[in-house]
Amino acid sequence: MKLGYTIIYVADVSVTVAFYTAAFGLTCRFQTPEGDYAEMETGGATLSFARDDLAQSHGFTYAPNRPDLPSAGIEICLICDDVQAAFDRAIAAGGAVAASPQVKPWGQTVAYLRDVNGVLVELATPIG
Repeated sequence: MKLGYTIIYVADVSVTVAFYTAAFGLTCRFQTPEGDYAEMETGGATLSFARDDLAQSHGFTYAPNRPDLPSAGIEICLICDDVQAAFDRAIAAGGAVAASPQVKPWGQTVAYLRDVNGVLVELATPIG
């Protein structure tokens, strides 16, 4: 088995795609004409965004991702060589600081921010 994609439910897919493009340099490889679903190219598993009401159409409920609410119990991690530069770019694009870059005891540099929806994003150098 392998991870195919992760879907994050958001209030506005187009705003989210614009943020992930500006903040992290990701490209949108697909977006529905209705703007209710999009997929970002990450070089690995697909990162997808779906409008909140699509979850309801599947018959389930969830705690919404919102910048004014606590982060959900999940994070996405993007691997990069220069965490400080990536962090600065993401904050300039509208992300909110959660934890500034720091070197961990095992040598990895990590930082945390919240995206425009309040989703927790980790930026990290490769391990080993």
